[in-house]
Amino acid sequence: MAVPRMDSFKTVLKFFTDQKTTIGYSVMAILTIGSERIFSMVSFQCPCTKGQNFPYGICFLLGPAVVLLVVGFFVSTRFWRLYTGCCLNPLKLCPRGNFVGCLKGLIKVLYGACVAPVMWLTVALLNGTFYECAVSGLDEVAVIQIFCADKGSVCQDELHRVPCGKSTLPPEQNTELLYMLRAQSQILGWSVIITAVVIALIGTCYKNCVSQVSYLQLTFWKIYMEKEREKFDAFANDYATKLADRNLKSFFDNKLPEEFPFPNHKAWEEISAIYNFRKSEQHYSTLQRYVERSDRDYSPDEHPMVEMDHGIEMV
Repeated sequence: MAVPRMDSFKTVLKFFTDQKTTIGYSVMAILTIGSERIFSMVSFQCPCTKGQNFPYGICFLLGPAVVLLVVGFFVSTRFWRLYTGCCLNPLKLCPRGNFVGCLKGLIKVLYGACVAPVMWLTVALLNGTFYECAVSGLDEVAVIQIFCADKGSVCQDELHRVPCGKSTLPPEQNTELLYMLRAQSQILGWSVIITAVVIALIGTCYKNCVSQVSYLQLTFWKIYMEKEREKFDAFANDYATKLADRNLKSFFDNKLPEEFPFPNHKAWEEISAIYNFRKSEQHYSTLQRYVERSDRDYSPDEHPMVEMDHGIEMV
């Protein structure tokens, strides 16, 4: 009976592995909804004054989105591949003058970084709390005409108090204004969702339409890149451990270190570049392109590179 149980476990594990992107986005959505509810219930207290409602509400609406965007850039491997070293070598962003490939890379980085901010905006707008506070504090003619038409000057003077329920307006008018503010916020929320979905659909259709490889080869490519990243982490961890052991052994034994095969600086630069597919080559990554080159440089660096606070030094 142990074999079927093991097979069932492998099946479940394979399902979660295959769907890890979907699961990741689902977890991100749940965390976004939970964070928004915590902000709304615990931290957010609309001041209900004309001069403070808008900046206060807009900070809670857009502030977390900006933070999530920055975090998205920080955790993007593709972004750091593009950015690292580009101040010393600007051509690294667009090697061989391939501006189209460079633009595609930047769009992919932006696309990945925008997922969490868009989730936050949609959840916050659908809830409506932040938008109600922000818009009710605007003293613009267009806002007054939309919300206070045929309601007199009292509505204009008391609109900023509506989100707190402290206005001197009749209860039915206060409720009506609150519903109008919430309806506008939810319309904007659904507009963001529809826009994001349409852009994602058009982008995906365009990318597949101009793809130089078939669907199955593209699927194989994605699987290969995922496996290469996994194996790279494992190999890097193994070699880093061996190098650390070798250096410590040399230090404590007080003798010259053993020879240690290690890629040179140029090799690291080449495999760290963003890969752009070429139909003339049967390569799936910069690593594969490098290892299959006939003119590979196997000579190691004479000295390791050490990055100090004041720059990069050779030691």
